[in-house]
Amino acid sequence: MLEPLRRGFPPTDPSGVAGSASCALPARYEAVGGARKFTRSTLDRWELGDRFDDVALVVSELVTNALRHALPGEPPRDFQDPPVRLHLMRWTSRLVCAVRDPSRRSPVAGEAADSAESGRGLFLVECVSDSWGWHPSPVPVGEPPSGPHCGKVVWALFRLPENPDAAV
Repeated sequence: MLEPLRRGFPPTDPSGVAGSASCALPARYEAVGGARKFTRSTLDRWELGDRFDDVALVVSELVTNALRHALPGEPPRDFQDPPVRLHLMRWTSRLVCAVRDPSRRSPVAGEAADSAESGRGLFLVECVSDSWGWHPSPVPVGEPPSGPHCGKVVWALFRLPENPDAAV
């Protein structure tokens, strides 16, 4: 699963992959809390707990956007996999959070009115992460381009400080 998600990311050295973790999220807003818990335990396991606040904010926004904008209005489908998936990938000097959803619609960073209660999610992602982007989900071989695996992946990248003690 890691290789297809890497397509479209900023250049990374595949030999530097230090870890990856993924979880399926149900199509309910309670999934945002589950995504934050998953992020906390994964970052703690990778000894990156000090990055939790920023990464959790981004994860919360990406998952919320997937649930709010990618699922409503979609024709009912029988998903083989849960419709939203969170992937965390760590390289030596980078951490990537990626959320896959079933919609092909591109994410749009809009301008929210000062009084608006929502509409700033991608602006927050842009402010907190080092970069973000999206690309269509790779379609498995043999699947039709409109099949259940179609959709997109929205990702955010965090640069990690170089560890001079790490073995090269």
